Amino acid sequence: MDIRRLPNLSALRAFEAAARLESFSRAAEELFVTHGAISHQIRALEQELGTTLFARNGKRISITPAGRQYAASIRTALGDIAQATRKLQAGTRSERRLVLTTMPSFASRWLTPRIGRFIDRHPELEVELRCSAQLVDFERDDVDVALRMGKGNWPGLHIEKVLDDVFFPACSPTYNNGRLPQTAEEFGRSTLLRSEGEPWAPWFAAAGFDLPEPTQGMMYEDSGMLSQAAIVGQGLALVRRSLAVGDIMAGRLVRLSDVDTPCDWDYYFVCPPAVLQTQRVQAFRTWFLEELKAFESVKDMQRRPTQPNAAAWEAGEVSPDAQPRFPSRLPPDDGAPTHA
Repeated sequence: MDIRRLPNLSALRAFEAAARLESFSRAAEELFVTHGAISHQIRALEQELGTTLFARNGKRISITPAGRQYAASIRTALGDIAQATRKLQAGTRSERRLVLTTMPSFASRWLTPRIGRFIDRHPELEVELRCSAQLVDFERDDVDVALRMGKGNWPGLHIEKVLDDVFFPACSPTYNNGRLPQTAEEFGRSTLLRSEGEPWAPWFAAAGFDLPEPTQGMMYEDSGMLSQAAIVGQGLALVRRSLAVGDIMAGRLVRLSDVDTPCDWDYYFVCPPAVLQTQRVQAFRTWFLEELKAFESVKDMQRRPTQPNAAAWEAGEVSPDAQPRFPSRLPPDDGAPTHA
């Protein structure tokens, strides 16, 4: 057998996925590439093999008999390669190395301010934090734990719901020289920052504001960048509570209304079942759930008092050298819950 004559491995992966899913688009989503990349790789593979693998009828495709037989054969071979890779990684992976992945927004505004406490508690571990908006392939990407937002429908994995979320409007206390909007008319005259997938319309409806969805102004892909834009005074942001509580307590943001709207997605702790039993993942899970418990005690804070309360210090929402920045003319938080 001359392995030098093997087709390109990326093209084989693209073909196997497209054959199994019977869709170029779904194969592209699974492999995190574009539809065009899948189509190009399969055409190149067909030219190299001298065989048509998919019949094309406009935008519709159907696998040919030859393609179906070839897909079944290479699927077994690709499975053998994956299994050999898993065995190799299992034999060389250090129990001391913990690899985490989460969204950039959650990493920067929630996890990073707290992760130092985990490192102090477990100095024996080497922690690697990866940030990506894409779902992870645990085997291929060599990842232990993913902290993700979604519906929790990831078969074959340990899936543990850990946190829900809500949206509410917030801005810098210095926005508009401190004259912060409260009425629908004032909101309508304000600069409304936008984030893809987080429309204003549901919140307007919940607040009883007859306002249209904004269609102009800056659009932010990442929720963390959206919060930062509000902090520096660029406008009003519809923020997620999980990302904004620390900034509200520190006085960098002010919540503008007691009305909030639920987020369609929840946060989940996700990992392969076998990896859950390792000491490194058990240590991280124990610490993470403790941090979430502390966060639950302060997450409904509407404004930070003149001095941070004990719960805020304990939860790590306020650094020891933080100085009050909230304008003194605004009333302190009355402790009332901010959502039903």
